[in-house]
Amino acid sequence: MSSNKKTPVLSARQTAVNIICAVAHHGQSLTEALIATDILDLRDRAFCRELCYGTIRWYSRLDAILAQLLKKPFKPKDTDIKVLALLGLYQIIYLNTPDHAAVSETVNTCAKSRKSWAKGLLNGVLRSFLRERETLESNADSTDAQYSHPEWLTQQLQQDWGNRSTEIMRANNEHPPMSIRVNLQQNERDAYLKQLNEQSIAATTNPLNSCGLTLEKPVSVEQLPNFWQGACSVQDNAAQLAAELLNVQAGQRVLDVCAAPGGKTAHILERSANDIELVAIDIDEQRNQRVIENLERLHLNADVLTVDGLEPNEWFDGTPFQRILIDAPCSATGVIRRHPDIKLLRKASDIEKLVELQAKLLKAIWPLLEKNGVLIYATCSILSAENSQQITRFIDQQPDAKAVKIDASWGQACENGRQIFPGEEKMDGFYYACLTKT
Repeated sequence: MSSNKKTPVLSARQTAVNIICAVAHHGQSLTEALIATDILDLRDRAFCRELCYGTIRWYSRLDAILAQLLKKPFKPKDTDIKVLALLGLYQIIYLNTPDHAAVSETVNTCAKSRKSWAKGLLNGVLRSFLRERETLESNADSTDAQYSHPEWLTQQLQQDWGNRSTEIMRANNEHPPMSIRVNLQQNERDAYLKQLNEQSIAATTNPLNSCGLTLEKPVSVEQLPNFWQGACSVQDNAAQLAAELLNVQAGQRVLDVCAAPGGKTAHILERSANDIELVAIDIDEQRNQRVIENLERLHLNADVLTVDGLEPNEWFDGTPFQRILIDAPCSATGVIRRHPDIKLLRKASDIEKLVELQAKLLKAIWPLLEKNGVLIYATCSILSAENSQQITRFIDQQPDAKAVKIDASWGQACENGRQIFPGEEKMDGFYYACLTKT
C-alpha cells in the first residue's frame, strides 16, 4: 500500500545548516553543497545562499565570537547546533535581520530538529551577544580572526605582501561584481551595452579591453540579451586579460592547457575570427564537457582533448605551437571573494603540492612551444610561491626560456610577471607571466 505522505521541504535556514556542515566539517565544496538549494523556491533559495556564503565568508570571526559565549565547546555530534548559532550571529551582525527575529527564527529552526534541548542554549547565547556585542566583537578583532582568514594564509600574505596583506584580506571579504565578455564576433561592446540598458541592466565598460562590461548588480544569465545565442559570456575582468596577453596571430597553432571550463579558450577564438588552430586540453572529462558546451553556444571551434598535460607523449602530434596558455592548477587564493569556502578547505600543506605540480606542468609543456613562440602562465592565486617565484625558478632551470616584460597599467610588477590583487579595477586576484623560447 503506497503512502501519500510527502517528504517535508526544509526551510532556508535548515538547508543552510546542512550545507555549511557539509563544507566546514566534511570538506565538500560550497558549489557542490549548494545543489541542495534546488528544492527551495526562488526567494528561499536566494536567502539560503546568502546565509551560506556569508556565514562561510565570516566563519572564523563568527567562531571566535561564539567561543566567548560558550562555557565549553560543542561536541562533534552537535556541529549542526554550532552552525545554527553561527547563522544567528551572522544575521545579527551582517544582515538587516531585526535582532528579535534573528534570535526567534534561530531558536525555531532548532525546535524543528531532533535537538530541541538546544533551544534554551541558542536563545541564551544570542541574547548574551546582544547585551555584550561591542566587547565580544572587539575581543574577536584583536585576534587573527579579525579578517576571517586561516592563520597560515594570513601569515603567508604578510610574508609575501607586507602591509598590503590587510588590503587583500579585506577585498577577499567583499561581494564580487559580475563581469561579462561581449562576443565581438557578434556585436560591438557599446551596442551590447545599449541592449543591457534597454533591459534596465546597468553596466560600466572595462577600461582594460574592448570587450568587457561590469554589471552594477548580478543577474541570471537568462536576463542577459541573447546569452544562449552566444552574445556574451560571464568572465571576470582579470581572466579577460589572458587572450590579450597571448596576442594570437592569424594562422597560428595554439595550445590551451587546463582549459576547462573554456572561458579563456573561447576568448582566444573570438579574437581570432576562427582563423587559428586551437587545441584545448584538460584532464577532467566532465569539466571538458563544459568547454564543448561553451564553444557550441558561442559558435566556435577547437580540438578539445581529455588528456594529461603532464604526459604530452601520449597525445602531442609533434607539430609545435606558436602560442601556449597554461592556466595552472593553483590555490585559488585570488578568488576567495567568489569562493569563500577556500578559506576553510585549503590547507598550508596544499601549497607545496601545487607548486610541485605547476613546475612539472611547465617542464612537460615547454618542449611543445616553437622557437620564438610565446607561453603565458596564469593562476588565480596571490601567493608568490605559485607565481613569481615559480617562474623565476623555471627560467633559472630552463636555458632557452626568457621572461618578456608585461608592460601594463594593471597589477604590480614582480621579479617576473605581474600580480593583480583582489578588487583592483574590479578584478579577481590573478597572476600572469609571459615567456618566450630563445
